[in-house]
Amino acid sequence: MSGRILVVSPNNWLARYQAGERAAVWHELRQLGSAVRSDAAISNEAQAVCDEMARRARANVETIVERLRLQGYRFHTNVDTSTATAAWIPPNDDRVRQAIDWLESHFDGIPMTLRSWLTIVGDVWLVGTHPRWPGSASADPMVIEAEASRYPLSSVVDYYAEELDAWEFDSADSAEVSPFVLPLAPDRLHKANVSGGPPYGLMLPDATAEGTFVAEAPMPFVGYLNWAFQHGGFPGPVTDESGWRIRRELAQDLLAL
Repeated sequence: MSGRILVVSPNNWLARYQAGERAAVWHELRQLGSAVRSDAAISNEAQAVCDEMARRARANVETIVERLRLQGYRFHTNVDTSTATAAWIPPNDDRVRQAIDWLESHFDGIPMTLRSWLTIVGDVWLVGTHPRWPGSASADPMVIEAEASRYPLSSVVDYYAEELDAWEFDSADSAEVSPFVLPLAPDRLHKANVSGGPPYGLMLPDATAEGTFVAEAPMPFVGYLNWAFQHGGFPGPVTDESGWRIRRELAQDLLAL
């Protein structure tokens, strides 16, 4: 033995991810936990993987939105007025910077995937009505709104601050404090304009690469995204044949993350 220490470079993560070893790469990043930030080379490589994930996610979102438009889908709000609204809004540099600055100043770490989503994907709102799928609103249409860009006159930072204040107030008198969940989407029932539970979102603080997305059950964020895209952006219950058929059409050839 020469006594030399073998240093394994992390710089193959991105190449392996791009070559199709996505599950293995995410497994390794999950195993690192917050130690993914312990070294600049490791951190930079992990962020590059998260950015590539976000580029693939954005391509999927654009594909789903275009397919739904061609099918006559009407994107609208989840209230009685059903006002027409944007399905996808690309990142706004000012709102992205405000959101990231506020999040990093209030939490000891945010997932790298959240930064990537903010800077590359933007806001997604697939709630609406399909002309050939009456139950589409109940199929948990995908929503990830980290910038709140559908409300240009309101500050996403103010919204986050109000949610954090409410959580701190509720936690002050609680024997068991649940983690703060950054609200990014209505729950499945609220999307269908039915009274439901708390919003979906990312658990914070979290200094890992991927983070934990809390929906009807907590799961790795990329795991949630892959599950949603495998179902064409509608991962909830489907009870009619038209819904199954349309969902398969929407999911065809989407990119795995």
